[in-house]
Amino acid sequence: MDAFFASVEIARDPSLRGKPVIVAGLGPRGVVSAASYEARKYGVHSALPTAIARRRCPGGVFMTPTTSYGEVSRAVMAIFREYTPHVQPISVDEAFLDVSGARRLIGSPAEIGHRIRRRVREEHDITCTVGIASTKFLAKLASEAAKPDGLGIVPCATELEFLHRLPIRAVWGIGEKTAQKLTRLGMRTVGDIARLDVDALTASVGTASAEHLWALARNIDPRPVRPERVEKSISNETTFGRDAPDGSVWGPTLLELSRKVASRARAAGWAGRGVTVKIRFGDFRTITRSRMLSAPTDVGHEIYAAARELADTAATAPVRLIGVRLDHLVEAAAVGRQVALGEPEHGWRDIETAIDSAAAKFGKGAVRSAGRLKRDGDARTRD
Repeated sequence: MDAFFASVEIARDPSLRGKPVIVAGLGPRGVVSAASYEARKYGVHSALPTAIARRRCPGGVFMTPTTSYGEVSRAVMAIFREYTPHVQPISVDEAFLDVSGARRLIGSPAEIGHRIRRRVREEHDITCTVGIASTKFLAKLASEAAKPDGLGIVPCATELEFLHRLPIRAVWGIGEKTAQKLTRLGMRTVGDIARLDVDALTASVGTASAEHLWALARNIDPRPVRPERVEKSISNETTFGRDAPDGSVWGPTLLELSRKVASRARAAGWAGRGVTVKIRFGDFRTITRSRMLSAPTDVGHEIYAAARELADTAATAPVRLIGVRLDHLVEAAAVGRQVALGEPEHGWRDIETAIDSAAAKFGKGAVRSAGRLKRDGDARTRD
């Protein structure tokens, strides 16, 4: 998807079309989540501090992230799966599709790409860019070259011609430091890497990196599209606009994060035995504390009880960021839940399931922790 969060906001409010729309945390420590292409002309991009974005684009329309992006993402992914079951999401707005088995029934990869782009535009009023090639690596590069709102096709006969003229930073795994090392060797393009002796490359960047870069520079990428994506953990964290001095401030936030994690676990059919709390202090020192539960759970109240116990002993100074993670996941259907002696037949899970239903009908903010009501402006939440 092109500038996904910003595009969804523009689709919801067409009066924003053509304006520099910036979706960002608006607190003093906020960062940009997405910027429309009009905003990018001013040097605004994702992960840029909001304060810098305001200076670069004083006329920008700044908006806080909303809850609708996940709904649009799921709907778009559903469109993809109408053309092939081999869909591997890699983020909320991006996925790999293996369409080799769909050619006989639907048409060429180019035709499938055209159809997907047309449907995304017609059904959701946003644009997407499609890259088509024989490998994941090259398909990704083809889409980057065709953005925004384009269709990039790299025929097999011209793959290396396309690849070798790209700058070295186009290759996955080449960051700033690696790029500096390669530049000292005279490397400017991917073709330069492909022509370099692998031993010389190893001497500069190490064996593992050398083998990785040498293979990609020749478009050797055997990774298949893997539709199954097993979650290893579910987490949520918040950075406070001002350091939270004690548990009376960060506690309600931790409760809300625990409930969000539990809701996501229930939606995905998971339960977990491990609970981890992440805490970052004002001096950026970061710690984690973990414990195992007696039985897997998908109940936010139970996750919070464990997380709060951990945080109470670990939060020895004002807190800048707090997060909670549920791991050691198992299928919830395989666990079952028995009512313990003295436990009411209908408890916290029923309450939270009712909250899920209310959120599905009225939006995720319909039911919230009372302790958070006065602190809406103090935190920025990231899933």
